[in-house]
Amino acid sequence: MSRRRPAPVEKPWGLYVEVGRPDQVGRHVLPDAVETAVRQAAASVTVPCTWLKVPMEPEETAAWLPPGWVVDMDEAGHLMAAELRATDPVPPGGYTPSVQTRDRVVYVRVHDAAGELAAKGQMALLGQATVVDCVTTEAAHRRRGLGAFVMRTLADHAVAEGATLGVLGATDEGRALYETLGWKAHAPLAACIYRP
Repeated sequence: MSRRRPAPVEKPWGLYVEVGRPDQVGRHVLPDAVETAVRQAAASVTVPCTWLKVPMEPEETAAWLPPGWVVDMDEAGHLMAAELRATDPVPPGGYTPSVQTRDRVVYVRVHDAAGELAAKGQMALLGQATVVDCVTTEAAHRRRGLGAFVMRTLADHAVAEGATLGVLGATDEGRALYETLGWKAHAPLAACIYRP
């Protein structure tokens, strides 16, 4: 929903999402770290650059994958969640935020004084839950509180819409930021890619 992709397709092991990129044509998302589910999902794949996302340690997932699959440690991450609360964030000096909502997706953009994009993030509103996605800060603007500002702005808008729970998948670097904002890691996320 957040990335404007077709609705997920239910599979016996979880969901399949069409991504449509050369480096990731699609993604199987497994809700549980169950060996039979991982093996079934992997065996169903015939198209290179199809991914599996599994809530377990990447090294453990590798033992369940057939030939042709790799565990990408650079894409591994953490499943995180937080109880949302409003904080009325103020942007760091010299930066101007904008917020736009379109089809239940909220987009936050932060620009510097020259009008260049400095940070951004988005979230899909799903009733009482929201999924935060694509939070980034441009290299020249890091360590200035922009990532925290984007996250707090998204949370404020989610709370205003009635959401109480936030969920996201984080990188190691993102996890450090999100934990300072009260988010908790609930599971590792293994990223497996079919590269025959």
